[in-house]
Amino acid sequence: MELDLAGAELKSVLNRLRRAQGQIAGVIRMIEEGRDCEDVITQLAAASRALDRAGFAIIATGLQQCMADIESGRKNGEDAEQMRARMEKLFLSLA
Repeated sequence: MELDLAGAELKSVLNRLRRAQGQIAGVIRMIEEGRDCEDVITQLAAASRALDRAGFAIIATGLQQCMADIESGRKNGEDAEQMRARMEKLFLSLA
């Protein structure tokens, strides 16, 4: 299944990924500077949430595309159950 992010969806996902990228760079810098453990973990948790939200946004788009494919009868050789199982596996990979 090809991911088709457009417009606002694409901008939102890219913004979340860039935010996570900046937060990860901040974590690296904090560790190199010997910053307080609590501060490092707080920043790392924020980066993790940003990545999770980007992943869930991508999966939500994928679910919408799968539903549209099922409704239109265009299943790329997969039946509805196979598509559902693949999306569930992707979703659970973020859990």
